[in-house]
Parts: sequence; structure tokens; C-alpha cells
Amino acid sequence: MISKSISMTDKGRKSKILKAFYSSLYSFFGPQRWWPGDTRFEVIVGAILTQNTNWGNVEKAVKNLKRHKLLNPARMHDISVHELARHIRPAGYFNIKAKRVKSFLNHLFDGYSGSLDKFFKKRTDILRHELLSINGIGPETADSIVLYAAGRPVFVVDAYTKRILFRHGLIKEDAAYRDIQRLFMDNLAHDAILFNEYHALLVRAGKDFCKTKNPLCDACPLGGFL
Repeated sequence: MISKSISMTDKGRKSKILKAFYSSLYSFFGPQRWWPGDTRFEVIVGAILTQNTNWGNVEKAVKNLKRHKLLNPARMHDISVHELARHIRPAGYFNIKAKRVKSFLNHLFDGYSGSLDKFFKKRTDILRHELLSINGIGPETADSIVLYAAGRPVFVVDAYTKRILFRHGLIKEDAAYRDIQRLFMDNLAHDAILFNEYHALLVRAGKDFCKTKNPLCDACPLGGFL
């Protein structure tokens, strides 16, 4: 069941709909306490490892890294790509992801002596631009790091977000990442806590109800908006 009836010509209406979505999701699911990481560096590593896999696999990889006391920028920077790949094997595409983590670490140590404090002092747009310049870090990963690790108000867009918005007629099926992101950032207060919770709630709704095939619209907290 997919609706295309919502007109998006009025900015006030966009804001009202997005706020109503958030209210319904939060009332139904409650706080998600995302991102599940003990440190900023763990969040960064998790954001890279979660590419093209589910979070359960990432958790296994993160546990391996913790077990070997490697969730520290300096320690992880010192080991080889091959050794890192061995520890993150459960996350899938481990050779590629090990190179991507190493690319981030090389950027951090070459430009900031390994200090996340120095790196995160950058203005948000510059920080995001730098992240996007690192091999293997695309918009979703960069924004996850900016929002969840640096605590900046940037909205993260993923496949769940796009699917939910499309099925409610808020975007076109071929909408670009930046356009979807702008929908939220142009119509909601720039609040990192709000963006954090909203993205996590959309992920939960996508996993539990807005499935690729056979979506459970009648049971979904957003079903009443169709």
C-alpha cells in the first residue's frame, strides 16, 4: 500500500508531516539510544564496518577488536591491513573494509597526529568534505560519523529512510541523497539529538515494518499516514 497523495509544495506542510512522523515513531518505539558505541572511535569504525552488512555482523567484529584491545586509533594504526582484516572478518568484505578503516586512520594521523579532538574541531561542512575525500567513505558513512561521533546536526539518509519516504509520497523513487537530506534539514530544527533519534527510529521502522517485500503497513506506526 503506497500513497502518492501528499503534496509537498508547502514548506509548513512538510515540516508538519515530518514532525508527525517523528512523534508517531517515538511514541511507538521509544528512544533507540543509537549509536551503540562506547567511544567516538568505536562509532567511526562501526560506521565503516556497517557498509553492506547488518549490525549483528558488525557487533561480532567490534567484539573481536575489543577482545584484542584494538579499538584505539594508535593501536589500530600500528597493525597491518592484513591483521585488521582478520579481526573484522565477521563484518563481511573484510579486506575492503580494513583498507577503508586504514585510509581513515592514515588521514587522522597524517593531518591531526591521530587526535580526534583536533579533527572534530573543523567546521561541520569542512569536516564532512574531508571525510568524503577519504577512500571508501561515502555520504551515509560520512554523515554517520559527523552526527554520531562528532555530535553535529547533520541528517543521515539510508535505504530505510528512502523507502519509507517514497512509499508515503514524500520523495520520488530516484531522489538523490542530498535532496532527501535537505528535506529534513530544511524543515526541522538543526538539533543533533533530534536527528540522532529520528534516523534511528526510521531504521527501526524500516527493519520491523517497511520491508522491501510485503511491507506490514497495517501494523506500522506510520501506516495511518498512507
